[in-house]
Amino acid sequence: MSKQVMQRPVLQVFENYQKARVSFVQTVAELATRPQNIDTLRDCGVMALLRPLLLDNVPHVQQSAALALGRLANYHEDLADAVVSNGILPQLVYSLHEQNRFYKRAAAFTLRSVAKHSPPLAQAVVDSGALEALVQCLDEFDPGVKESAAWALGYIARHNAELAQAVMDAGAVPLLVLCIQEPELTLKRIAASALSDICKHTPELAHAVVDASAVAYLAPLIQNPDGKLKRQVCSCLAQIAKHSVDLAEVVVEAEIFPKILVCLKDADIQVRKNSATCIREIAKHTPELAQLIVNSGGVGAIVDYVNETKGNNRLPGIMTLGYIAAFQEAMALAVIVSKGIPPLVNALMTEPEDHLKAASAWSLGQIGRHSPDHAKALADQNVLQRLLAVYMHEESSDDLKTKAKRALKSILQKCTHLPALEPLLHDNPPPNILKYIVAQFAKVLPHDVAARRAFVTSGGLQKIQEINAPPDSKIKEYINMINSCYPEEIVKYYSPGYSKELLDKLDHYEM
Repeated sequence: MSKQVMQRPVLQVFENYQKARVSFVQTVAELATRPQNIDTLRDCGVMALLRPLLLDNVPHVQQSAALALGRLANYHEDLADAVVSNGILPQLVYSLHEQNRFYKRAAAFTLRSVAKHSPPLAQAVVDSGALEALVQCLDEFDPGVKESAAWALGYIARHNAELAQAVMDAGAVPLLVLCIQEPELTLKRIAASALSDICKHTPELAHAVVDASAVAYLAPLIQNPDGKLKRQVCSCLAQIAKHSVDLAEVVVEAEIFPKILVCLKDADIQVRKNSATCIREIAKHTPELAQLIVNSGGVGAIVDYVNETKGNNRLPGIMTLGYIAAFQEAMALAVIVSKGIPPLVNALMTEPEDHLKAASAWSLGQIGRHSPDHAKALADQNVLQRLLAVYMHEESSDDLKTKAKRALKSILQKCTHLPALEPLLHDNPPPNILKYIVAQFAKVLPHDVAARRAFVTSGGLQKIQEINAPPDSKIKEYINMINSCYPEEIVKYYSPGYSKELLDKLDHYEM
């Protein structure tokens, strides 16, 4: 009997064992794609069974084991924590240095799945020495390995500034910028997303991304036809611009205007929102940056954006109009001329979320606070009554009431168009708002004869007499100023109880 024939039974045992391992890890990896199987797999102790297979001598078994662990950890924080507590992370990191590209993808996926859940789990990934291995993967030839590594680094960095700093210190930023220059769209997207996750935390991290020339390579991608890439690019530029004037100017100098305005009309709603957010983060810093947006046609584009969107997607557009209007009269007028008031009023009255209503109230206040003409433009569109209604609504949040009150105060103090103020007298405003309304009548009536006459015929003077103000209050002082504009007989005639006084005189009158 030959040696080969004698070895066959022994080899058959090993072949069967290998097939069983391959079948086991492939089946577990497949089962882990369905949420309903996760608890059962965990109860069967799958983590402890998969761990030794990461070091199997068959590459396919290693890859499938890493993939199965990644899918399990991806579902729930408890399972990700089990990956850490079972000592699996060091094995993954060790194998990242040694194994083929397929394993590296699977291992990076598992590290990402663990890191995504919480800062402590992401810190555990860092403590396992994964950053150095992942950064080395960014230098691999295979785009798939680079994608998996970039994705994992982004998930680590997104949690807080300390983790993002650790990613930067590991040398990830220059390599991520190189990834943006690669031809593969998916790699560009993930690299842009990872850079966004790094630079969002602090000005120092954003400066590090800028110093690596990221903006020069990101800005042209605003015009890329791929929607998912534009989402990440606009997000990253917004995260850079938000920190300081200097960083916002770096973004602007990359000539994103007026190109980014086209993104406000993109078919992808997330591209529209992220581009609006980027514009907002630039507009908020200085009058010069806001003016640049106005000069590039940005106000009309943002007004259209607010008109065409609903819910939280509206917020960056609403706030951009407020930031632009806040700086100068001319820019506030540009918002008015671009028909920016109606969409803000629409958001104030129709949006269900109070924080959106509050943002709209704030922006309306920024538009109307500059001059009587600005205030009149708002008053002509019933903004004052609507702000008052929101302020007086019992279900409005404290923040919404505060924003509505401030907006009312700033607009009322500039409003000299009395026909717009009179309806507010009939809405029974609370004393803290009423004093600003009465103050405007006291300011205008002494100098305008026609307004004094109209105030009487419209019933305004009578309404003023019905106000029950404390003797030494500001409102009483304003009422006295208004009454001094009229003959005593007229004031008396419109005072409450005067008709009864006349009837009493009639009863006592003797022929």
